Amino acid sequence: MISRFLPLRLRRLLGVKVTSRPPAFQLLDQPGSLTPLLAALDHADEVSLDTEADNMYHYKTRVCLMQFLVGSKVFLVDVLAPGLKLEPLLTRLAKKHLLMHGSDFDLRLLHDLCGFKPRSIFDTMLAAQLLGRQRIGLGSLLEDHFGVAVDKSGQKANWSARPITPKLLNYAALDVWHLPALRDILTKELAKLHRLDWLDQQCRAQIASGSTGFAPATDIDWRIGRSERLRGAGLSVLHAIWHWREQQAQRLDTPPFKVCGNALLLHVAEAAEAGDSEESILNRVNLGKRHPRIFPSFAAAMHAGLERDPKTLPRRPGRDPNHVSLTQAEIELQERIKTDRDHIAKKLGIEATLIANRSLLAQIARAPRQLDELLLPWQAGLLRDAPSLKHL
Repeated sequence: MISRFLPLRLRRLLGVKVTSRPPAFQLLDQPGSLTPLLAALDHADEVSLDTEADNMYHYKTRVCLMQFLVGSKVFLVDVLAPGLKLEPLLTRLAKKHLLMHGSDFDLRLLHDLCGFKPRSIFDTMLAAQLLGRQRIGLGSLLEDHFGVAVDKSGQKANWSARPITPKLLNYAALDVWHLPALRDILTKELAKLHRLDWLDQQCRAQIASGSTGFAPATDIDWRIGRSERLRGAGLSVLHAIWHWREQQAQRLDTPPFKVCGNALLLHVAEAAEAGDSEESILNRVNLGKRHPRIFPSFAAAMHAGLERDPKTLPRRPGRDPNHVSLTQAEIELQERIKTDRDHIAKKLGIEATLIANRSLLAQIARAPRQLDELLLPWQAGLLRDAPSLKHL
């Protein structure tokens, strides 16, 4: 009990975790209730923003809640509330500098909602990555810097359920409350390492990628996991039961993984590929006992897959005629670049893939003179004088 009265710095030294007192907030969930938030935005250049979605509970992901810290005031906007007009809010928001954490999902979500694209952002997760932090989640950063123990139950909550519980509203408010202070700490550390420009480049790239939204569905999404090993009946069965799962998920309005996981789909497909009988496969998956209502349709889908000629299935897109596999010399260059990249990353104390991932390494090996086109300036600057590329 005495620990709660100790200064924060001392509590952190002693390893005492504290739960931050939830900030006061305004819940905006009625027609016309956005007025105070719009007024606050009109007098602000910077806004802390987070969103909560229902991707764990519904087939189609929706934005359910938006959290704002404007000045010293927290506003929670119930996006699902009937009669709430978001256009004036999002128009103003697009002109502001945003503080966010792990903004990629949020930006894609908001882009698909209304074509939203921010003017600029400061992403505290990207900043933590460029500092080489091992723990980059918001909860971990708040614990490390402020001694705050955040209740993580909100991460898996059903944000589309109404009314939103006070516990979840407090959780949502905390997500933005500490962002300005966290930004200040990370900014000072980045400045000492002369990496602020790196972060600016990363954030601009994040905005650009977020503005593409989520990848649209394709005819080959059913080719999951180890499906490349399938050639005959297993491929036809996988196609049939994957689409069965999609239909069930849409009908039940639930994420496909809650109907059944990829592991079960692949297990069934591989058994069919091996020539096992329908009866033995159905007995092994045990879906009938767990989900008796949907079992008959699953069995029918599997039977239809077994009856289908795999040659009639949608084919993978043909290889780009302009694509040529790496030559042996290029493969060897790729390995030398990777070695140099890993050495540079270790010296800087950051994750090597932040400089260039595997795909980019291959592209650089194929066209080393296009380094500046393939990488961000800070990444290209680090590799340009590496032994593997210096004389190319």
